[in-house]
Amino acid sequence: MNPQEFALLLISVMASVTGQLFLKLGANKLGKVNTSNIFNQIASIITTPELLFGLLCYGFGAIAYILLLTRVKISVAGPSASLVYVFSVLIGYFIFKETIPSIRYLGLSLIVCGVILVVWQK
Repeated sequence: MNPQEFALLLISVMASVTGQLFLKLGANKLGKVNTSNIFNQIASIITTPELLFGLLCYGFGAIAYILLLTRVKISVAGPSASLVYVFSVLIGYFIFKETIPSIRYLGLSLIVCGVILVVWQK
């Protein structure tokens, strides 16, 4: 993966992670959905700025990913996109104060090692 391709990957990952952050912020505003309020919740989604921005970020990330797919094999791009999982856990920890069990650290380490091996070129 050359520097331009790596930049596209990072843009895609960061846009997706930003999208997740704003979707979570918007979801926290909505509250829990149950069968009695599902239609009100759906209507609220289109008027919550955080949710709209989160969806916009996801769209931007998808465009960057499509551009990446024009340049690299899906067998490289797909597994590399799993870095979203790593950053999502970090956002959960630093922004939402979620606890991270030690086994999850191991899982995240394996993801990072796997991505390194997938993008590694001789």
